[in-house]
Amino acid sequence: MLKVGLTGGIGSGKSEVSARLAGRGALLIDADRIAREVVEPGTPGLAAVVAEFGEDVLLPSGALDREKVGRIVFGDRDRLAALNAIVHPLVGERMQELMDAAPADAVVVYDVPLLAENGLAGMYDEVVVVDAPEEAQLDRLVARRGMTEEDARARMANQASREERRAVATHIIDNSGTLDDLKAQVDSLWDSLTHRAAS
Repeated sequence: MLKVGLTGGIGSGKSEVSARLAGRGALLIDADRIAREVVEPGTPGLAAVVAEFGEDVLLPSGALDREKVGRIVFGDRDRLAALNAIVHPLVGERMQELMDAAPADAVVVYDVPLLAENGLAGMYDEVVVVDAPEEAQLDRLVARRGMTEEDARARMANQASREERRAVATHIIDNSGTLDDLKAQVDSLWDSLTHRAAS
């Protein structure tokens, strides 16, 4: 099994790269998706978040109001640390369960937004960083996700710098070009990963 950590700043195009790798045959373990699962209604994770942040973070449906939590934590490092202390161990447990179930010859791609921030590079055989200029990230967040520029900048400021992410990379995908450019880089990366997994 080849364990590949995939990361990139918010708005870098990491989700596009992870989808393309999954399409090529990688077993994708998406930390963001798992982070949503572990705080679904009825879970111990959601109960712990409500105990920490109050009933105000719930929608009328009983689900977590992720936007509201985001506004609380992304401007306050202590509140962010409190949220991470609840969610990260639960995500880690679920990721381990998925990895344990993977075939021995799998290329397992872990989509981990905070890989560099949390010092996780050593957990993986390869680390792929999807990189884009900060202005491109900002444009994507405002235009495609509907964030305000202020919210987008606040979220970007709470992540590792481009230099910090690039420093832990064994492969860098430059996502400043076209989708065809991206496809060619992902194809080349997949060839490299499958060659290493086979050897």
